[in-house]
Amino acid sequence: MEKRTLGRQGLTVSALGYGAMGTAVGYGATDDAESISAIRRAHELGVTHFDTAEMYGWGIGERLLGAALKPIRDEVTIATKFGFTHTYAPNSQLDHIRQVVDTSLQNLQTDSIDLLYQHVADPDVPIEDVVGVMKEYVDAGKVQYLGLSNTDPGSIRRAHAVHPISVLQFEYSILARDAEPFLPLLEELGIGFVAYSPLARGFLSGAVRSRDQYGPDDFRQHIGWWAPEHFDANVEIVRRLTELAESKGASLSQLALAWLLAQKDFIVPIPGSRNPDRVAQNVAAADLRLTAEDLDRIAEIVPADGGVGSRV
Repeated sequence: MEKRTLGRQGLTVSALGYGAMGTAVGYGATDDAESISAIRRAHELGVTHFDTAEMYGWGIGERLLGAALKPIRDEVTIATKFGFTHTYAPNSQLDHIRQVVDTSLQNLQTDSIDLLYQHVADPDVPIEDVVGVMKEYVDAGKVQYLGLSNTDPGSIRRAHAVHPISVLQFEYSILARDAEPFLPLLEELGIGFVAYSPLARGFLSGAVRSRDQYGPDDFRQHIGWWAPEHFDANVEIVRRLTELAESKGASLSQLALAWLLAQKDFIVPIPGSRNPDRVAQNVAAADLRLTAEDLDRIAEIVPADGGVGSRV
């Protein structure tokens, strides 16, 4: 698989990464053995970048990913995140950051985290102070590169002035376009972009179902795209995108991932799946090339601001 460079500090990863949230939370019941098989299949197919967070099961996701990657640790990069309380409120208090990062190192069974993110902005802690603590771990050799997630342009500039930020992570897909205003700033500062939920929480997976088909613990119960008043309109968008994908001999998910790769050469999507076969299908998107006509057709099918209804 081709490589992409994230930021100007030297972080190079596969064009497609693997997002491990679903191995621990968010999409119903999990199966650790299947998840480990999916993670290792991704690596076999050329994926070198794997993303998790403390919040994904409060250590469960990190421990699973660490175990899955331990035999190949020197062949991959691992990203994790801090910044929440167990009630999902922002918490980037400085002692809390240190506690979480130290625990993440243990959970991941590694001496160094390749990419450390602040998971969400904390209005109670200046970003300069947050990055100052993150820099402590870089200076100690326990973290290699720094990133921000779910933040704002002003915070990116302020953080970058303290220590170079290599990556911004934000939701981005054909249906979720809130990230697009960030792209000129990232180009200016030389910051890479990691796109989470690149298949729109599963809406672009090719297997979307109505809300009543998911369990009560599935967060799609609360996303506007699945709301009854929006669902049919989004399904129609998906139908038309699927027709385009099939005309190219591709799946809908492959079209969606190839679309992201075509936006900028510093964008790395991180689709996640617990199914090894689905992982293989996603990875094949790295070889799908969209023409200018394909991109124009997608722009005709999908509203400029993305899917109908809220992404959250």
